[in-house]
Amino acid sequence: MIANSPFSILIVDDDKSMRQSLVDLMEAAGWRAEAVARATQVAEILKGALPDVILSDVRMPGMSGLDLLDSLDANSAPPLVLISAHGDIPMAVQAIQRGAYSFVEKPYEPRRLLTILTHAAERHRMQQSNERLKERLYKLSGLDRILLGQTDAVADLRRDILDLAETDATILIEGETGTGKELVARALHDLGADPDAPFLALNCAALSPDTFEVEMFGVAGQADGRLVAASGGTLFLDEICSCPLPVQAKLLRVIEDRQVLPVGGAQPRPVDFRVISATNEDMQQAVAENRLRQDLLFRLNSVVLSLPPLRARRDDLTLLAAHFLQDYARIYETDAPAITQDDLAALLAHDWPGNVRELRNACQRRVLAARRGGGSMAQAMRADQQIEDVPGTLREAVAAFEREVIGKAIKAHEGRMDDAAEALGIGRRTLNEKIVKLGLDKDALL
Repeated sequence: MIANSPFSILIVDDDKSMRQSLVDLMEAAGWRAEAVARATQVAEILKGALPDVILSDVRMPGMSGLDLLDSLDANSAPPLVLISAHGDIPMAVQAIQRGAYSFVEKPYEPRRLLTILTHAAERHRMQQSNERLKERLYKLSGLDRILLGQTDAVADLRRDILDLAETDATILIEGETGTGKELVARALHDLGADPDAPFLALNCAALSPDTFEVEMFGVAGQADGRLVAASGGTLFLDEICSCPLPVQAKLLRVIEDRQVLPVGGAQPRPVDFRVISATNEDMQQAVAENRLRQDLLFRLNSVVLSLPPLRARRDDLTLLAAHFLQDYARIYETDAPAITQDDLAALLAHDWPGNVRELRNACQRRVLAARRGGGSMAQAMRADQQIEDVPGTLREAVAAFEREVIGKAIKAHEGRMDDAAEALGIGRRTLNEKIVKLGLDKDALL
């Protein structure tokens, strides 16, 4: 519905003269009005275009106005205003408690009724606008592709991410290798209040206690540290259980104090960022084994998101495989191979220890084989696939292969780097690093 289009109303009243009087009033005020005599007719009408507000009598044959209120979906139905000549305070209170927007007694005062209905319609339009914006952000973030699937666990996780993205809560993401933890962290950032703010992803296993302060806190009078540069955005701590204990102590101090002291400096510098961490380990076991500080865990696990392994969502396997096959077919400029019954049997029989990442890689190999005129999903799922026509050394082969795949992904997604990274199954940060390392010219590819 266009935001500045006339408001619309559905009037429900068994009194014909009252229905017509209300229609005349609303149309005179510039509204589009539709009227019915029975509340039982409303459900069918709401299958079409929703009105901005429903105005219903309370006492009617069959279904009453309160019964109509109870029958509406609170998440999607327009606001309901009840009107009755038999109204009293207890009935009004009951109506509001059960979800009515407001309650008006007959005989009504036209100006007051119009004011109430206008406010109800404006609120409904605002809610619809917010939902459309959220859906647009959902699509732009790639969340529908990162967490593609129809199982309840995945649907609930998508809703949790959308809700949490609007907060500044500290979030711990749990999940096995290959379930998409960094992509979810990036989605939480991109769907937040300031997606253009810095997103600093740290592989905690690679952090050195000896160089941590210089790199992260900076040196007084010289260079700012990475944490200062990330201030105002998101700090993503990946593989937190693998973080060296001395570094954990320094991270904990930063998270608690929200400031860093540059090396050689006398005054601390304030930092402010949202903290998201991720692990593929049992956090409590890591604490018990003295590999993770318990006080740091308490700082990180305000909210926990658990990403389900692929073996726990087998109903999504066909959907995911079809999506990845189409994506790689586009990258390699070929037709996507159909999923046969034998392919489906192979998909369902496998335990997928590498999760979605493993499935994505298998689909890539399947498309490459199909481009040469053969292959099956069972063959593509083998880890010992032969690579034809590759350069002499392993390093040269890997670089040539990555250069071709990344270049085609960037071209296929018309330079949209987030989409290219998602199709390749890597984070945006990793993609940027590989582009630089491989010497790829993005502009030349497009």
